[in-house]
Amino acid sequence: QVQLVESGGGLVQAGGSLRLSCAASGDIASINTMGWYRQAPGMQRELVASISRAGYTNYADSVKGRFTISRDNAKKTEYLQMNSLKPEDTAKYYCKFGIRRVGVTMTLDYWGQGTQVTVSS
Repeated sequence: QVQLVESGGGLVQAGGSLRLSCAASGDIASINTMGWYRQAPGMQRELVASISRAGYTNYADSVKGRFTISRDNAKKTEYLQMNSLKPEDTAKYYCKFGIRRVGVTMTLDYWGQGTQVTVSS
């Protein structure tokens, strides 16, 4: 069994900061790419940022220069530092890990349950 648990969401004023965390647990052999996605009401889920096992990062244009993704492989955890938040960043944020379980050759995607981020103007 694999579980992803997110934390760190909340309500913040425009210009403020939040830090999201997502920790994996279970029978995990390795974790490849980690990512953060978000979904606003009535909108499709979109990629916010991703980070490879080697540390290469990728960001949506809308968050470049404001958000920073990082990971701690030993803790099986990723983070999203969000600065200069805007009302349009309001959404439910989900983490996604590419995980290979112990005794399994395939890598599958696992999702967290989501954490709400609300930015007031």
